Amino acid sequence: MDESKAISGAARSGSAGGVWLRPSGRSGREGPPLSRDRIVEEALALLDEEGAGRLTMRRLAERLGTGSTTLYWHVKTKDDVLDLALDAIFADVRIPGGSGQGWRADLTALIDGWRAVLLRHPWSSALLGRPMLGPNVLARSEFLYATLLEAGVTEPHLTAAAFGLSNYVIGSALMQTTWLTSAEQAVRQAAQEHMRVNRERYPALAAHGPLVAGDDWDTSFALGLAWLLDGIEANAATERAAGQESPRDRHLNGAVLDD
Repeated sequence: MDESKAISGAARSGSAGGVWLRPSGRSGREGPPLSRDRIVEEALALLDEEGAGRLTMRRLAERLGTGSTTLYWHVKTKDDVLDLALDAIFADVRIPGGSGQGWRADLTALIDGWRAVLLRHPWSSALLGRPMLGPNVLARSEFLYATLLEAGVTEPHLTAAAFGLSNYVIGSALMQTTWLTSAEQAVRQAAQEHMRVNRERYPALAAHGPLVAGDDWDTSFALGLAWLLDGIEANAATERAAGQESPRDRHLNGAVLDD
């Protein structure tokens, strides 16, 4: 399919991500006195209070004190609203710059900021599988990839490293927010008792699993992130060493491995 036709089709469909491929609503005198900024601000308030499941175009219009028809002048679908809201919260993720502490410190700061934003908006983690084409998300994704390149990570490891870090922060935030909201104390105690009774069948989980571990999410996250960055750094060092070998050295090393 022709790329321009694919983009045009996605924009018209009103599907997730399509809001970034269309003009930002009607302009001029004919447009009602409502802006995307107002819509996003109220949508964020609703999402933070009640979650994504409670967001509807009708409820959002009511909170804005307008009708659904007026709302549709600016956004076509609920997916548009979610796309705009997700990109808005990413504006709070600071892009590190000029620290002089190296790529590891920069990536740690970026990922920590990303996690903090996801935890402040518990509804957001579960929605990050959608196309993310907003300017705030793209700027931070660009920084992530550029910093990994600076560290010496190249393909195919570059994409794997970026995905690994992204999936780690999203998964961690999702687990923490859902655990805190859905794991009632009585349920948690019953689960712990279940693991205690079955400790011979699941000895490692009974001793160390999430049902018996403490709730020091911050320390666990920091340790896991350090492990990921250690692996990325080691891989980059291996790539650099391989790139510095002469063709003769690579041939000899290959011969030794074959032996």
